[in-house]
Amino acid sequence: IPARYGSSRLSGKPLRMLAGHPLIEHVYRRASEATQLDKIVVLTDDDRISDAVRGFGGLAELTPVDCASGTDRIAWAARDWPSDAAVINIQGDEPLIEAAAIDRIAAHLRREPGDALVTLATEAGEDDARNPDVVKVVLDRWGYALYFSRSPVPYVRNAAEATTWRHVGIYGYQMSALLRLAELEPSPLERSESLEQLRALENGIAIRVMIVDQASAGVDTMEDLHRVESLLRKGGSATSE
Repeated sequence: IPARYGSSRLSGKPLRMLAGHPLIEHVYRRASEATQLDKIVVLTDDDRISDAVRGFGGLAELTPVDCASGTDRIAWAARDWPSDAAVINIQGDEPLIEAAAIDRIAAHLRREPGDALVTLATEAGEDDARNPDVVKVVLDRWGYALYFSRSPVPYVRNAAEATTWRHVGIYGYQMSALLRLAELEPSPLERSESLEQLRALENGIAIRVMIVDQASAGVDTMEDLHRVESLLRKGGSATSE
């Protein structure tokens, strides 16, 4: 679980209180419900976050401040992990992440070692296509990603010819793919769209996309925080709106 203190839209986000507990604790405890993980660790650039994680009994490790992305942060720590391991990047701002989604990726990585990188998608809602904060993904016939974009793709010239898929931001990596990806320079499309998964596609690393029924509600803004807190108090629905 990569978690940095500085966030452009919500500073100190991992430590923001949510239903009486820091955001990062909700993520950690949701991940702990998964049955297919051997180890859960928060990778952070800040002592305050690591102290909070250890305070509720979690495992945390400090990583360099200059890690450019969550993938880079995980790859830095993974240098000391077993070379045959598979790694899942669970976003530190997903307090309603479903354990079943995590387990599905873990099981696939074990079953299909030839799939270097695995992620999830769900059918996009009516307002998703034109929302640049919602990442869309176009798939081939075998379930691999052709492209990710903040723009409405595919363009609907003929209605009902293709499904618009919404990317769900959780990634599973075979170790070799994770380390290779972290060594690559940011790519032109990645910089243009500000989507690091495009670095993989531009360098020939295939991304397997599995379809799920719904996406969990993440936290990027204070409004998101209030909305997720309301969901938690009503019973913790994982559905984003």
